[in-house]
Amino acid sequence: MKSLHMMAVDFGASSGRAVTGEFDGERLSIQEIHRFANEPVQLGERLHWDFLKLFHELKRGIAKARQQLGRTPASIAVDTWGVDYGLVDPKGRLIGNPYHYRDLRSEPAMKEAIRLIPETELYARTGIQSSSINTVYQLFAEEQLRLEQNAGDWRMLFMPDLFHYYLSGVMANEYTIASTSGMLDAIKRDWSTAILDALSLPQSLLSPVIMPGTRLGAIRPDICSELSIEAMPVIAASGHDTAAAVASIPADDGHYAFISSGTWSLMGIELDEPVLTERSKQLFFSNEGGADGKIRLLKNIMGLWLLQECRRFWAVEGPDLSFSELMEMAQNAPKNSSYIDAGDTVFLPPGNMPQRIQEYCRASGQSVPQTRPEIVRCILESLAFKYGQTLNEIEELTGKRLERIHMVGGGIQNRLLCQLTANVTGKTVIAGPVEATSIGNLMMQAKAHGEVNHLAEIREIVRRSFPPEIYMPEDVEEWEDRYRRYDQLLVLQKTNGY
Repeated sequence: MKSLHMMAVDFGASSGRAVTGEFDGERLSIQEIHRFANEPVQLGERLHWDFLKLFHELKRGIAKARQQLGRTPASIAVDTWGVDYGLVDPKGRLIGNPYHYRDLRSEPAMKEAIRLIPETELYARTGIQSSSINTVYQLFAEEQLRLEQNAGDWRMLFMPDLFHYYLSGVMANEYTIASTSGMLDAIKRDWSTAILDALSLPQSLLSPVIMPGTRLGAIRPDICSELSIEAMPVIAASGHDTAAAVASIPADDGHYAFISSGTWSLMGIELDEPVLTERSKQLFFSNEGGADGKIRLLKNIMGLWLLQECRRFWAVEGPDLSFSELMEMAQNAPKNSSYIDAGDTVFLPPGNMPQRIQEYCRASGQSVPQTRPEIVRCILESLAFKYGQTLNEIEELTGKRLERIHMVGGGIQNRLLCQLTANVTGKTVIAGPVEATSIGNLMMQAKAHGEVNHLAEIREIVRRSFPPEIYMPEDVEEWEDRYRRYDQLLVLQKTNGY
C-alpha cells in the first residue's frame, strides 16, 4: 500500500499537541508538529476551558501538518480528557465556553441528584464511580438554566465531539468519551433512559452514540478555504485519551493488566463485559468504554502528580533538579521504610507536597523521610505498592490470574518506577509505547480507512513499530515481605482514622 499520512490532536488537561503519523502497512512512525498550553480561565466565580483558543491551536496544527507533509493529511481525529462538554444552540453556536470539571457548581447538584436516583442504582446501570465532576451531575446543575432560557433544542457534545462538530458540521457522541459521563448504560452501550428520566434530563440534549473509528464527515469548506487545505475526513477515533492509549497496548493476549502512566495512573484490565457488582463499587473501580466495544475496568490512582508537585516546590527553593536527576538520587538512596497511600485525597490539591508526605508519615507512626532522595523513593515505592494492591483487586473481581503488566504513556520514562512495579507485583512489566495516546488515535484512524481490521492487528503493528522495554521482577521475596508491611500499615491507618 501507499503510505497513509494521518493527523492526531491530543488535548490533555494542561497541554495539547498535534502529531502526524505515517503508516506503510507494516509500521507506524509519528512526529510531533505543534504543542501548546491548555490553561483554564477563571471568570467571576466560574472556571472554564478556553475553547476558542484551543480550536485556534487545532487549526494551527492542521496548517503545520499541511506544510510538513506537502499535502493535506488523509484524515484527522481529536482525543481529550473525559466528562467535560459544550452546549450548542439550534443554529450551531457555542453557548459559552465549556465549564472545567473542577468548577464547583456541580457539587450541590450531585447531592440533589443522588436524592432522586441513588448512587447504587447509578453504578449498577453505568458502572461509573460517582464524583461531582461526572457529566451527569454537571448537566443536572445546568438544567435549570436551560429551562429558564426555554432552550429545548440545545445539544450537548463532549469535548472531542465538540471539536469534531466545528471541524465537520456533524454532531455525534463517541462511545469511549460518552462512557465517562455517568449516563451511558454499560451493558447496552447506549444512553440510559432510566437515569435521564429520573433527573429530568431530555434525551434531545444527546446525540447518537457512535463507535470508535467512525467517519463523521469532511472538513468544512470555510476551514479548507481559511487554511488552504483540501477536504479531509474527520474521524471519531477514540475520543477519550485513555481509551486511545489502551488501544495501542502491544499485547498478544488478554492475560495482562494495564497502567496508563502520567500525572494520573489509570490501572485496569480490558474486558468484553462490565463488572457491576457491589464489590467493584466498594473498591472504586469504573467501567469505561474502549476500542472495538471493549470495557476498561479501571481505577484512577494519583500517579506522578505526587512527584511533579514535589519538584515544583523544590524548584522554588533551589536548585531546580530535573526528573532524571531526582531519579538518579532516589536510585542510590538508603532503603526506604516509609509509605503513603497514593489514593488518599490529602495529596490531591496543589501545594507543599513534600511537607504533606512528611506529615502523613509522622501521623501514621512511621519514620519521616527528610531528604529529596528519601521523599522521591517514598513516592515511587508507594505508587508501586498501590499498583500491587490494585492488581490483587482486579484479579479478585475478574477471577483471572494475570501474568503481565503493560505500562504505557509518559510515566514509563521513569525507569525506576517501572522496575519497582515489577518487583512489588512479581510480574513482568512491558513498558511502551511512550506516545500511546497519539498512536492509538492514529491506528484507529487507519482502521477507519480499512488498512487494519481489528484491535489485535493494531497491537501487532504497535509491537513492530515501537519495541517495548521489559522489566523482570527482582528480589521477589524481599518485596513480598515489604508489601505485607505496607498492607498492614494501610489497615492500621483505616482503623485509627489517619
